[in-house]
Amino acid sequence: MKKIYLILIMVIPIYAMGQDLVEVNHPKPQELKGFKMYPNPAYGDEIYITTATNGNKKIAVYDVFGELVLTEVITTNTLNISRLVPGVYVLQVTERKKTMTRKLVVK
Repeated sequence: MKKIYLILIMVIPIYAMGQDLVEVNHPKPQELKGFKMYPNPAYGDEIYITTATNGNKKIAVYDVFGELVLTEVITTNTLNISRLVPGVYVLQVTERKKTMTRKLVVK
């Protein structure tokens, strides 16, 4: 009987340590350096999107239902949002295979 307890005492800590060591490798998403979007909330027809490199940006804007409502490629830092009705949107900016997602409020 003592042998069974001794084996259990030795096996349980090894099993528990093995559980702690198990890890799934998830690559960290690459985000845009120096990302800024302003003004937010937006009151006019334009918002400004800047990054550290300020290259061409692919913009996708989704409404709260997940519908794509605006897509555009901008070469400057200005995005025309005059077609958007007041509400809450999700703005996705992609530049050089790096993506940043932010909430945009249009008043």
